[in-house]
Amino acid sequence: MSSPTDVEFSKIIRCPVTKSPLETADPALITSLNQQILEKKLVNRIGQTVATPLEGGYINESQTLLLPIRGGIVILIEDQAIDLPQADEEQA
Repeated sequence: MSSPTDVEFSKIIRCPVTKSPLETADPALITSLNQQILEKKLVNRIGQTVATPLEGGYINESQTLLLPIRGGIVILIEDQAIDLPQADEEQA
């Protein structure tokens, strides 16, 4: 459930890559990504293995990138973004 502060924050932040609005990532997505982190299978945009579990995140409008939340702070750095698999890739 989003708080009024989350809703207001979502109105002003933008993806550093696509410049599109961001919205709060679904908890199920965060759980799935955290499982990949435990398995050492998740990398960020520059190919570094993500080692720290995600507290949450924001996704861009096209749902192709996740900007992680760490220490209660949204990391709006392009290199730290996580590419998300697309529905057609998952079915392949």
